[in-house]
Amino acid sequence: MTSLELAKEAVQILDKKKGMDLKLIGIRDISVLADYFVIATGTSSTHVKALADEVEFQLKERHSIATEHTEGYRSNSWILLDYGNVIVHVFTEESRLQHGHAQAEVLCAGRIPVSVRPGAPRGASPFLYGAGHRGAETPLAGL
Repeated sequence: MTSLELAKEAVQILDKKKGMDLKLIGIRDISVLADYFVIATGTSSTHVKALADEVEFQLKERHSIATEHTEGYRSNSWILLDYGNVIVHVFTEESRLQHGHAQAEVLCAGRIPVSVRPGAPRGASPFLYGAGHRGAETPLAGL
């Protein structure tokens, strides 16, 4: 499974569990940390934990993919799931506004939003931010 396929799968899992304000951000050209960030918001600390648990469970169950590192389970306001080339961030709304949103805006500065799918459901962003190899925008249709 490619890092893009893994990131898309995580977005789909989060969407099915009613994750809100979903973002898939390509960072390969600006960071050595990963190829993609997946960012989601939960409605409460319980929802944040349920979203992170579901991503972990589904990726392990369906694709035998386990996290390399996990952070934040004790805080329940922000959980990070590190899959190597894909890092999933799940925030409460308050925590995302304090920590995650500003970082995402910095990452997205100057990037053109690419439509992921028309009519994105339940508060999911209808856009994906990202650049492909050599700075070219990468359409991610069919997510």
